[in-house]
Amino acid sequence: MSVNKEIKRVTTNSLQEMKSRGEKVSMLTAYDYSMATIVDHAGTDVILVGDSASNVMAGHETTLPITLDQMIYHASSVVRAAKRALVVVDLPFGSYQGNSKEALNSAIRIMKESGAHAVKIEGGIEIAESVSRILTAGIPVMGHLGLTPQSIYKFGTYTVRAREEAEAHKLRTDAIKLQELGCFGIVLEKIPAQLAKEVTGSLHIPTIGIGAGQYCDGQVLVIHDMLGINEGFKPRFLRQYANLYEVMNNGIKNYINDVKSGSFPNEKEQY
Repeated sequence: MSVNKEIKRVTTNSLQEMKSRGEKVSMLTAYDYSMATIVDHAGTDVILVGDSASNVMAGHETTLPITLDQMIYHASSVVRAAKRALVVVDLPFGSYQGNSKEALNSAIRIMKESGAHAVKIEGGIEIAESVSRILTAGIPVMGHLGLTPQSIYKFGTYTVRAREEAEAHKLRTDAIKLQELGCFGIVLEKIPAQLAKEVTGSLHIPTIGIGAGQYCDGQVLVIHDMLGINEGFKPRFLRQYANLYEVMNNGIKNYINDVKSGSFPNEKEQY
């Protein structure tokens, strides 16, 4: 399937049309202007400014420490670069749970201060009021079910979710509920492929999978994982498309050697 670069801007409506005609949605994370420029120019449909910035940009163990202000900073940088992609921003932990008014204020700040196009929010029925309130302000919302990393301390592990029928049933119910509320799409993270197939088939809005198998309407990966910038993180669901750690490491070592030996800069590289 060739990438259609003629589209001026991917919208939530574009994603709905893609699902209807069976075209898969490509989604990648980005957190800064330079990376987002490359991701956008390559023809990615959706750029997620993920709270995974907490891990890959700031070095935290979980996504919990990142703040709303920090998410707005990353989102602003990405929005300046994105000419084609739909930019979706994660509402960070503590900015929406248990308080729908705070959820709305957080979403409004992201949209106003970063210029992003939509927000993503983790959870099902328990965040229904927050989702509704954000949607009433005309802000598009993407859901996120399955492994919800902001709840890592509740789960206690990053293993596959919804293997048991009770949790699978809740996920099916939550997905329908999020659709009924008005979400334009749902990320399904680390759930069995057959469950993802079932949920995807039951919805008219697109599903985006990460570790949720081939039957979702699209896929998302963290850019640092997919390009091999992160060393050592190699879960089953990750396909690595480059080894930038090695490329960058070699480039930096060559630079250091040239500086130490005095061969950089040479006569052509000076004024």
